[in-house]
Amino acid sequence: MNLVNIGFGNLINADRVISIVSPESAPVKRIVQKGKENGTLIDATQGRKTKSVIITDSDNVVLSYMDLKQISQRFGGEVISDE
Repeated sequence: MNLVNIGFGNLINADRVISIVSPESAPVKRIVQKGKENGTLIDATQGRKTKSVIITDSDNVVLSYMDLKQISQRFGGEVISDE
């Protein structure tokens, strides 16, 4: 099991992560809302603004205050910009 810090000492199992996305788009906002309704939302922001949404293979939706680039680096990846 490979645990990655997603901020404030909160850890997530890197092997279970499907995607890390920006919370700005309407589809992601719907996924977050659905997670709230289903009880599968985990808020790891500690009251700060959500800068990334992590989706796991167990249908959990995790909110983080860290931006995509920071989290990607912690997972050992890189962000490829579409700009």
